[in-house]
Amino acid sequence: MSQESFPCGKSDTVPRLDLQLEKKYSLSMKNHDLVLKNASSLVFDVNQNKIVQSTVNIGITDGKISEISSNQINGAKSEKDLKGLTVLPGVIDSQVHFREPGFTHKEDIESGTRAALLGGVTSIFEMPNTNPATTTPEAFQHKLDRSQNRAHCHYAYFIGGGSQNFNQLNELENLPHCAGVKIFLGSSFGPLLVDNDTLFENILRNGKRRVIIHSEDEARLNERKHIAVEGGHPKFHPIWRDEQSALISTEKAIRLSKKYNRPIHILHVSSSEEMALLKNHKDLVSVEILPQYLTLSSPECYERLGTLAQQNPPIRDQRHMEFLWKAVHDGTVDVIGSDHAPHTLEEKSKPYPQSPSGVPGVQTLVPLMLNHVNNKKLSLERFTEMVTENPRRLLGVKNKGRIQVGYDADFTIVDMNKEVTIQNKWIASKVGWTPYDGMKVKGWATGVYLKGNLAMQDDVIITPHKGEAVDFDTNA
Repeated sequence: MSQESFPCGKSDTVPRLDLQLEKKYSLSMKNHDLVLKNASSLVFDVNQNKIVQSTVNIGITDGKISEISSNQINGAKSEKDLKGLTVLPGVIDSQVHFREPGFTHKEDIESGTRAALLGGVTSIFEMPNTNPATTTPEAFQHKLDRSQNRAHCHYAYFIGGGSQNFNQLNELENLPHCAGVKIFLGSSFGPLLVDNDTLFENILRNGKRRVIIHSEDEARLNERKHIAVEGGHPKFHPIWRDEQSALISTEKAIRLSKKYNRPIHILHVSSSEEMALLKNHKDLVSVEILPQYLTLSSPECYERLGTLAQQNPPIRDQRHMEFLWKAVHDGTVDVIGSDHAPHTLEEKSKPYPQSPSGVPGVQTLVPLMLNHVNNKKLSLERFTEMVTENPRRLLGVKNKGRIQVGYDADFTIVDMNKEVTIQNKWIASKVGWTPYDGMKVKGWATGVYLKGNLAMQDDVIITPHKGEAVDFDTNA
């Protein structure tokens, strides 16, 4: 999809689909299993090559979207009237850490996907920094096996790239249900740390799918750690892990990406300097941002939340936040992910910088961003693009990420007018806390459909453990 940005806010009048186009949307004339009626829906218009909001009826047959029409759809086995609600394509959170295996005291696949579903997320792509690290076919299959009949939403896994498997990545990236190759240029250890150029180049040589990158310069982080130790408070976190630490790493990633003509995806960009650089290299480089960077800012968040706001890269000050919002508007940003990385309150209570970095976020991704939509910070179309169409396109997701005939009937149903105060007691993650405890938001996920089946309704899981492994087009 093009980098066209959508205007902030939305019209009071929701357009209807062009009746001349409806015939192209209809898959068959057979009776549907279910029709979602009167839904204000974020539909992908193939003629305009973009997401448009339209009041339509959606027919579902055998788990697929089988018809989209502005007219009444007759003959369905069942109907659900969604008047007053909004239907998004099933939201994809393309960066989560669910800690299984190895760290299941703070999260596992069951609890993590339960949190995702309650938050309105239909598919998650999980990272490889577990114990053991997900760097072999056996470790990858082990995660898939653990997910069967336990996951509450759809799932896929990244394979970790590093010193022990770089020459096998052209095969590993094509494993069924693999979302791609993830590497850490900093902030990791053991087989997942890629802290020299030779290893990085060897990874880029092996394979062709987009490489997912945590971009911080390990050498600079080590050189500057004394700042955190001497400071002894998380307000020093963005000073220790400064803008230059990210910029050095990302400059190298861009240079080597172009050398090998290998697409890359820079995760959780939090600085204005890095974002300004990335804006000029969109031919091979895609960009992720987190709700945290658009919602919280230093030093206030560290003074109020302490280590509960500590993550890598760090949340930065208002100057950076304002620039990041511009990058959302001008299309520099492709994807919003949560970087859900839970730690227990006991772990977080360790003195800084012994305290671990990372915050839970999969359950709050949708309500935080819907609140920003209601506050006219971005359009609903633009938000939808960044959590459905763009991860679908960039990672080669099959059959998900669009409201279009032939795609899986995964939907996130939201009430744009519902006001809720986020509370720790709502959080399904094992750690049981969120940095947004006490925050009032407007806009809430009130339902989720997985392949045409109601999975969550009004903060209650209706049909548990129905998640399935996501498929990818490895030639994308």
